Amino acid sequence: MAFGIKRQELMDWKNQVKSGNIAFLTHYWLDERFPDCHTVTKVGCTDIQKLIDWGYANQLRPEWIHYKSDYPHFDLLGERQIKVLKKYGLDDHILRFQL
Repeated sequence: MAFGIKRQELMDWKNQVKSGNIAFLTHYWLDERFPDCHTVTKVGCTDIQKLIDWGYANQLRPEWIHYKSDYPHFDLLGERQIKVLKKYGLDDHILRFQL
């Protein structure tokens, strides 16, 4: 279950992903499989090779890509999520979601 984002933020992320850009979307999230995580960052791109290369650069395996609908993406959680957000200067995500 995702919450804590505006519709326009989701639409902007989808447009960026569909345009073949690496796009980040952080939102609140509840999943009983990950009880210690309250947020997730989705890093998506429809250019699969670009997404795979981005994943390798961030120690993520291609088999971890979620191929849901038209928005292939990695899900980042916990320490890896914070590390990647810092690496890409997305401190606003960290502050907004109190990571």
